Amino acid sequence: MRILGIDPGSSVTGFGVIAIEGGRLSLVEAGALRLKKSEHLPLRLREAADRLGEVIARHRPDEACLETVFQHLNVRSALVLAHVRGALMVELTRGGIPLHEYTPLEIKKALVGYGHADKEQVRVMVGKLLRLRTLPRPTDVSDALAVAVCHAHVRAVRRRWEGS
Repeated sequence: MRILGIDPGSSVTGFGVIAIEGGRLSLVEAGALRLKKSEHLPLRLREAADRLGEVIARHRPDEACLETVFQHLNVRSALVLAHVRGALMVELTRGGIPLHEYTPLEIKKALVGYGHADKEQVRVMVGKLLRLRTLPRPTDVSDALAVAVCHAHVRAVRRRWEGS
């Protein structure tokens, strides 16, 4: 089972692909899709979708998960982020990949046990759970991996619940 986690951003979108084998999690690939803020928004959206399509083609994930939009003070930034999320969602559905969404609170709670954990605590826990030698950077990448690990935990709980 492969899970693609995505932390959408208007200029940097983190992604992380993890594998679940025998109940163990492992890192397959992680990185950041960097978009030029100076480029016209429709071109950035196409670029984000195309680059995500390349990740999908390389790894053929079974499921994908996105971090939901959190409360934004800047309305313009929130709108641009919503457009990026939409472009990514279209690319995922084009690939026929089931999509799940999690709030930052749900992700932090699943990984750290505390919904208001800071980014460094999440990054450290991602490193421990995936048994990484070095912690992922930038935080967009560790956040994307956190989304994927969160989904893996949710899947495991659901399977146990359905099995009992």
